[in-house]
Amino acid sequence: MARADTAARALLQEFEINAAPIDPFALAGSLDVQVVLRDLDDDVSGMLLRRDGRCVIGVNRTHSPLRQRFTVAHELGHLRIHRGRPLILDTDTRVNYRNTVSSMATDREEVEANRFAAALLAPEVLVRGEVHQTSFRTVGELVTRLGRTFALSEIAMTYRLMNLGIISGPPQ
Repeated sequence: MARADTAARALLQEFEINAAPIDPFALAGSLDVQVVLRDLDDDVSGMLLRRDGRCVIGVNRTHSPLRQRFTVAHELGHLRIHRGRPLILDTDTRVNYRNTVSSMATDREEVEANRFAAALLAPEVLVRGEVHQTSFRTVGELVTRLGRTFALSEIAMTYRLMNLGIISGPPQ
C-alpha cells in the first residue's frame, strides 16, 4: 500500500470516520487547520501555507464545490506526508500550491497528494462496499452513482475506480 493510502486511512481512523461522504473541511478544522476561500487565478485550485506552527489552506472560491472538496483533501495530503516547499519571501514560510501542474500529476509530491485526496474522500473499503450494494447497468451509471455518494466529480470517481482496479477505463 502506498504511503498516501496509509496516511489517508490513518487520518480517517484517527477521527473514527467510516461513512461517506467524508467532509475534508471538517477534518481540516479537527486538525486545527484554517480553510479560507479566496479568489485565486483560475489555474490555482489551492495552497497550503505553514508558518510558525500554524497551517492555512487557501481554496479558490470560484471553483465548483466538488473541486474545492478535492483541493482541501489534496492540501491535507501535503500536510500529512510532505514537508513543504520553500517560498522565497522575507520569512521562513513554506507553501504548496495545487494548480494545473498538480492536476496533470507530473510531480511526485503532487501525485501523492492527489492519491491521498482520493483515498481520503473515497476510502477503498467504502468504495468496494458501495460497488457491491449499487445496482447499475453501465460503467457510466456506476461512476455517476458513486460520485454522488462520495461527493466526487465523475472524473475523480472514474480515476478512483480505475486505480482500485474496479473498472478498466473511463465510461464510453
